[in-house]
Amino acid sequence: MEDMLHVMEWHNGEKDYSPFSDQEMKRRQDDLRTWMDRNNVDSTLLTSHHCINYYSGWLYCYFGRKYGMVVTANSATTISAGIDGGQPWRRSFGQNVTYTDWRQDNFYRAVQQLTHGAKRVAIEFDHVSLDYRKSLEAALPGVEFVDVSDASMWMRTIKSGEEIRLIKEGARICDVGGWAAFNAVQAGVQEHEVAIASTNAMIREIAKSFPFVELMDTWTWFQSGINTDGAHNPVTNRTIEQGDILSLNAFPMIFGYYTALERTMFCGSVDDASLEIWTKNVAVHERGLRLLKPGARCSDIAIELNEMYREWDLLKYRSFGYGHSFGVLSHYYGREAGVELREDIDTELKPGMVVSMEPMVMIPEGTAGAGGYREHDIVVMSEDGAENITRFPFGPEHNIVGR
Repeated sequence: MEDMLHVMEWHNGEKDYSPFSDQEMKRRQDDLRTWMDRNNVDSTLLTSHHCINYYSGWLYCYFGRKYGMVVTANSATTISAGIDGGQPWRRSFGQNVTYTDWRQDNFYRAVQQLTHGAKRVAIEFDHVSLDYRKSLEAALPGVEFVDVSDASMWMRTIKSGEEIRLIKEGARICDVGGWAAFNAVQAGVQEHEVAIASTNAMIREIAKSFPFVELMDTWTWFQSGINTDGAHNPVTNRTIEQGDILSLNAFPMIFGYYTALERTMFCGSVDDASLEIWTKNVAVHERGLRLLKPGARCSDIAIELNEMYREWDLLKYRSFGYGHSFGVLSHYYGREAGVELREDIDTELKPGMVVSMEPMVMIPEGTAGAGGYREHDIVVMSEDGAENITRFPFGPEHNIVGR
């Protein structure tokens, strides 16, 4: 096997379309290099989906293989497996090397080549497992490893103008999925049929809206009845019944940027107990939207909204925080944990941040008004204030559907 290549440049075709300019991608990489210089870091090895996507534009498919990106003072190079062909190079802003499957350590050979001579290497402590760390230490003896995950997260929390334009497109496409679901709901229809209608509508709109785009990881969670009790419960084949509480969650994925539309709905009619809880949750949502503005602290927002729930004896049914940052994230990879609307996070909202407002309460089965109630809008912080970029209506006057 010595005549077989272990690490090579397997470039094929030309660089693909990106929604981001070369200047935007260089800015991101240069921000990382500035941090490296200040912290005496010779090379950074990125390994997570979100960091590699943010700094290169390429979103890898894990499938049991390792992927990376090495950034130095003068270069940025993604590391991909041979199974991916030339696609990682076409999607990467910068260079790319491919490792083959002929030997299990070929990924580490690529890392060795790209970090040659480095004494301090930054890695993502929150992504590298203990076994992974041991393998890196064996491949790079004598190298000191430092953490880049927290620093990178804070870089990603402030979105550029180009990122915000893409996120606004995502919010618009969320609404397309929302209306498709709205029109598909009827008593007797199964959850997955509504989800399919929403997802297909969003995929088609993404395909129509960009010159060339990878159509991946757009999905819809559509829940009914007891299935609404969890925000992330999977779609099932449960049949929707008249009077059911419904939860719509539409998630288009565009170049690694995920956006979301989430709405409480009812099929055909809503009983008085459910209407009362729904109306109260909408009031919390509306108050939360008014609180989202530059200078506000995440913890203060959560504490104030808690008081509304406490006044109605609903706080015990709140199941998670009131919102989170948007940008490069997905259900299967990381997000910016420093910008979540929770009591234990004191981050101050700043221009360029993009956050959701999404209050939820879950009333247990057997209790009047049982089910999960949640509304969700996306808000962009700016120098002048805050802009709600979600257009789909919420509340009982709009979302009693399938009548």
